[in-house]
Amino acid sequence: MRLTWSLALLLCSSTMSGALEPISTGIAMGIAAAVTGFLARYQNVLYYFQECCRPEWMSYNKTGLEEDLRTKLFGQHVAARVILKAVTGFMNNKNPRKPLVLSLHGWTGTGKNYVSQLIAESIYRKGMTSGFVHLFTATAHFPHEMHLELYKSQLQQWIKGNVTNCPRSMFIFDEMDKMHPGLIDSIKPYLDFYDNLDGVTYRQAIFIFLSNAGGENIVQVALDFWTAGREREEIELKHLETALSLSVFNNKNSGFWHTSLIDKNLVDFFVPFLPLEYKHVVQCGLAEMAAKGLTPDEEVVDRMARDLSFFPKEERVFSRQGCKIISSRLDFYI
Repeated sequence: MRLTWSLALLLCSSTMSGALEPISTGIAMGIAAAVTGFLARYQNVLYYFQECCRPEWMSYNKTGLEEDLRTKLFGQHVAARVILKAVTGFMNNKNPRKPLVLSLHGWTGTGKNYVSQLIAESIYRKGMTSGFVHLFTATAHFPHEMHLELYKSQLQQWIKGNVTNCPRSMFIFDEMDKMHPGLIDSIKPYLDFYDNLDGVTYRQAIFIFLSNAGGENIVQVALDFWTAGREREEIELKHLETALSLSVFNNKNSGFWHTSLIDKNLVDFFVPFLPLEYKHVVQCGLAEMAAKGLTPDEEVVDRMARDLSFFPKEERVFSRQGCKIISSRLDFYI
């Protein structure tokens, strides 16, 4: 088993560093013959022992993503439709001209982080725990503005190193609204229409940005539709995307403030996440009870939902917290 594990690690490594100690030619040839024979018979089996940048560990499951978006993401018909088409189109393209770049916007608790998780699970066998999925958060990884130039250099090196290791890498940037302006511009060349940069191609990579910025614009559109007596499902991407990109670009508190990523049209889709209604919060609660191994009880969930904050104050249409606090709140009512 130890030999098998070592061989798996060897197969998954794109490069080997360090020098081997000299050994006799006879022993070397004997080992080489044995290893070659073993690999010839069991090569495909070995790839299952260690995650590799190979189809055994990453293969797009459109059906799975479509089903997850339909049954696990509540109240986000616009986002679900855009995400499925964008990811499917990109993953089916054998020779994309640039990486896939998605920017997800909306209030906290509307499903942005959850969707990035669903995308990862549809591509990588290990989902978010895959060694090829990389999550950055502004407050944890880039906390100090005085170190901005250092962060730029580190971020460039990190992305280049990981894409060199596996072209089909995914990078998720959370809290873009807390990101220091100018930082994200440092990775602009990697998102552009280049065949390669210094011998590295980034065209198979995926970049996902998550932000609360622009949430007010999205809420206002949802309110306007509700006030006019129009169905929520009538809201389309065209009602939101242009205003959303402009508001983010001109927001001095956003990591996208005057960024060349927007100016040069390198973001493929600005994906709006609508504020959740009462019925969506109830759906989240029922799903959370099932996830906890409990029998979904609508009476319990309804009792919890009634105690949450909604707006407008009198009509209580949209949730202020979304589904983010559902898991912890449910424990109080069960």
